[in-house]
Amino acid sequence: MTSDAAPELLLSIESTCDETAAAVIRRDGTVLGQCIATQETLHEQFGGVVPEIAARAHLERILPVINTALKQADVCGEDLTAIAVADRPGLAGSLLVGVVAAKTLALAWSKPLIALNHLHAHLYACQLIDGAPENIYPAIGLIVSGGHTSLYVCHTAIELEYLGGTIDDAAGEAFDKVAAMLSLPFPGGVEVAKLASEGNDKAYSFPRSMIHDPGDDFSFSGLKTAVRYAIAGPGRQDFSTLEISDQVKRDVCASFEAAVVDVLVSKCRRAIKRHKNRNKSNANEANRLIVGGGVAANQRLRRDLQAAADQDGFELWIAPPHLCTDNAVMGAIAWKKFEAEQFASLDLDITPGLQRGF
Repeated sequence: MTSDAAPELLLSIESTCDETAAAVIRRDGTVLGQCIATQETLHEQFGGVVPEIAARAHLERILPVINTALKQADVCGEDLTAIAVADRPGLAGSLLVGVVAAKTLALAWSKPLIALNHLHAHLYACQLIDGAPENIYPAIGLIVSGGHTSLYVCHTAIELEYLGGTIDDAAGEAFDKVAAMLSLPFPGGVEVAKLASEGNDKAYSFPRSMIHDPGDDFSFSGLKTAVRYAIAGPGRQDFSTLEISDQVKRDVCASFEAAVVDVLVSKCRRAIKRHKNRNKSNANEANRLIVGGGVAANQRLRRDLQAAADQDGFELWIAPPHLCTDNAVMGAIAWKKFEAEQFASLDLDITPGLQRGF
């Protein structure tokens, strides 16, 4: 590694939930090395992520994952310019492992530390698409994941104005809960989408909660309850003894997925139109939609958003599927914070839990 290349390298660390990831990213966005250790098999028997198990797995894997990324990039700590880590939002124990590792390495290697918002990084993944504009901002941003469903006005990569979000379940959370009702394998959201592609999306008339509400908030709890009533009737708690035919499962999944996607697409279209009208002097500022998060990999959502973009005439950029799930490559957003000299101190603490309102 030559000395003139050293100032162009960033180590990004991600451990917000159940993926331990690290990446070495050049200032131009080139990924020189990356590693992701998944935990699906650890949580499969429980049907969801168990926070304590996730934290212990991160603790075991964090250093091997970082070492693998550095070896792939053929660099050492002294070659780095800065170290970035997601400190919010997420599981407390999982966040702690990543933040402590990043602070320790920053101190040991005398490198500046950069704290990342995991949700903002998901949106920045759109900037990493081949063919994307050199600067994809400003834009309307949709985060749609297991814990969050939120809309933002993204003035820049690191200057985001919160518009609204879910007031109860997130879209991904609803997918997982419906999967549990249907006794589908973990991770449930993927299985629901798979069955939905084979079902009749008009078999059940599920509610499109808040779709006509003029604001930017979402609600998916009522939809989840409607699915429960459709397959088990009111009051039933134990779904394990239900006998549901494969065709009913496919139709329930398809109808449920259609309801979720209809709400997401409608809210995005309305947000873009409203902010475009408010900024008539600079209409292009709100004529672009960027989408990130695990549920952004859903094929129906991607298809229907593209149809809306074609009809309404706005630009659409959705993170590539491999960057929708948790990863460290989206930590390239840290270069924007580096340029703005937004560094964190070594007493950086985590902000766990769900993020609402910012």
